[in-house]
Amino acid sequence: MTQPSTIQTKDTRILVVTAVEAEREAVLRGLSQAGAIHYDVIAGGVGPAAVAARTAAMLATAGHRYQLVISAGIGGGFPGRAAIGELVIADTIVSADLGAETPNGFLSVDELGFGTSRIDSHAKWNQKLLAQLAGAGLACALAPILTVSSATGTAATAALRERLVPGAAAEGMEGFGVAIAAAQQGVPATEVRAISNAVGPRDRSAWRIGDALKALENAFAAFASIAP
Repeated sequence: MTQPSTIQTKDTRILVVTAVEAEREAVLRGLSQAGAIHYDVIAGGVGPAAVAARTAAMLATAGHRYQLVISAGIGGGFPGRAAIGELVIADTIVSADLGAETPNGFLSVDELGFGTSRIDSHAKWNQKLLAQLAGAGLACALAPILTVSSATGTAATAALRERLVPGAAAEGMEGFGVAIAAAQQGVPATEVRAISNAVGPRDRSAWRIGDALKALENAFAAFASIAP
């Protein structure tokens, strides 16, 4: 398990949770460019369960209180809303496949009456992050981001998820897990995705992971100076 990297001397205020090392390293490169001192960055694993457990453990044992938790990484973008190399910040984090299939279609856990599949990101923190990106000349959409345990690989699944969450701009596999762990500790949370591929038919030859990691790095270079 990856040990957390701390870019600070004291008084850490913001926790960043990625899935894998490549994302974590991109975040660290961005923060290091501006000498950020108030971030902890961890790779929590792939999928909502792994990152929920890792985030909860970090929040419980860090020895200081975080003012914000950011789920960060690369992900798929819905065509027409987020292109490859662009950034999306979540206004809502939605666990898009948490529910049940029925003869009449998919029912979310909300519709089943068993809980909620949606967590609103922290609006004031989102505005701070968006302002930092704008100041750095980086465009970013503010829209729902989907969390899925199986990445979308067909046009039919993409269309279903767009119908279930109108306006969704991106999907990843960790945001809801990070957000639910933060919510249980009373800590604000949001999600940032850099787009590496289009949501829809799976075509690895069209993925641009390097471009997405560079966009993620640039985003956190912009975030480095944000006041906690």
